[in-house]
Amino acid sequence: MQKLGFIFPGQGSQKIGMLKNLILDSNVVQDTFSEASEVLGKDLWEIVQLDTASNLDKTEITQPALLTASTAIWRVWNDKNGPRPSIVVGHSLGEYSALVCAGVIPFQDAVNLVFRRGQYMQLAVSGGIGKMAAIVGLGSQKVEEICKEAEETDVLSAANFNTPEQTVIAGNVDAVDRAIALSKKEGAKRALPLNVSIPAHCDLMKPAAENLEKELSKIKFNRPKIAVIQNVDALINDDPEKIKRNLVKQLYSPVLWVNCVKLINKKQIKNLVECGPGKVLSGLIKRIEPKITCHGSDDAISLAKAIEEVSV
Repeated sequence: MQKLGFIFPGQGSQKIGMLKNLILDSNVVQDTFSEASEVLGKDLWEIVQLDTASNLDKTEITQPALLTASTAIWRVWNDKNGPRPSIVVGHSLGEYSALVCAGVIPFQDAVNLVFRRGQYMQLAVSGGIGKMAAIVGLGSQKVEEICKEAEETDVLSAANFNTPEQTVIAGNVDAVDRAIALSKKEGAKRALPLNVSIPAHCDLMKPAAENLEKELSKIKFNRPKIAVIQNVDALINDDPEKIKRNLVKQLYSPVLWVNCVKLINKKQIKNLVECGPGKVLSGLIKRIEPKITCHGSDDAISLAKAIEEVSV
């Protein structure tokens, strides 16, 4: 059997109706969402399936919804005797899903934690202050140079190193707009604002990080049962206190996704399961390490196929 890894998506992968097919195949999904709903005091499954009040894209709901979806898939995978991964990594919010599945954070604690994380992120920056944009077609070093030129007296920095030629930037609105203009001038294929209200992974999130640190101090972290790569240093960490410190830093530091995937490849992982809705991360990995095979898992057919293919 080839070595296996699991990858966990972050915000942007949520969609109305996610896991609807999988719930018909396993009661584990409903049980997991019920567990999360009890923590939040809201029917999370109803929000995910119907979203009649347009709550799913509110960050304090998006975060626990995605964490719960990923945890539900992980539990179904184990219920169906899917092979155990030797390494896990999540993108931004997805890091919390990875830590739950690695046994570091109890699920109920994590649901409350990411709900609070979402609230703190929203409170850290008033509406209209911050912005994010994706720069495609320029190397990451060039994008960092553009950020330095465009920031002036504002906050602006690289937020996500998603592929060698796709970097997301974050900061004050005017600075991001200047960087978009400079990127186009430098020959970027695309330089587009993202439809998000929160400029994550930049210094504007430091007030949120301070509040998150207080929440983290209330939770006992365990040593990982599966190797976990963290976003801020793209390294495998097993010390619970260091993991906590890195989660605090993660809020205002860039996601080193390219380096995380490079480490996966260095560890000779040839198969990855995207444990969450959609295939956003699988698409990024094709542009980083195309020889790695990615598998979906968010419906019954995809999950059964993934188990069959990675069990060879």
